Amino acid sequence: VSGQLKVAPEHISDAVLKYMGKPENSVYRRFVQSYQKMNEKIGRKQFLVPYLMSSHPGSTLKEAVELAEFLRDFGYMPEQVQDFYPTPSTLSTCMYYTEMDPLTMEPVYVAKTMEEKKMQRALIHFHKRENSRIVAAALKKAGREDLIPILSSHK
Repeated sequence: VSGQLKVAPEHISDAVLKYMGKPENSVYRRFVQSYQKMNEKIGRKQFLVPYLMSSHPGSTLKEAVELAEFLRDFGYMPEQVQDFYPTPSTLSTCMYYTEMDPLTMEPVYVAKTMEEKKMQRALIHFHKRENSRIVAAALKKAGREDLIPILSSHK
């Protein structure tokens, strides 16, 4: 018997997760390990389907590349990605507009150009052929040309 469980880690960078109000990535990794062990124990083949977000306040190209590497290493090839868009009455929206963390008053990086938003999204979908060019451009901009043959060559 097989199935899937949708979970919402949303990102893997601890810095971005902090701005999202989520626990560190190590919590998600422990959950994945527990889930896999439980499935082995009961003899079921079930899969996790992570819900991910691009361009959340705090996410630079560096964190987007981290997420792409995580997806590559774990063999995840998400079909759906949520781009961050401000919604009323949230801390994330406050960060988006003010470029500051309202809890600490520290500056927060916010990707606002369509070019960078597309790059962050494409990095999550690095496995799609149509994203090869933009993934390569994002990796160059992030100073990670070493990953171009690895992340932009998936066909």
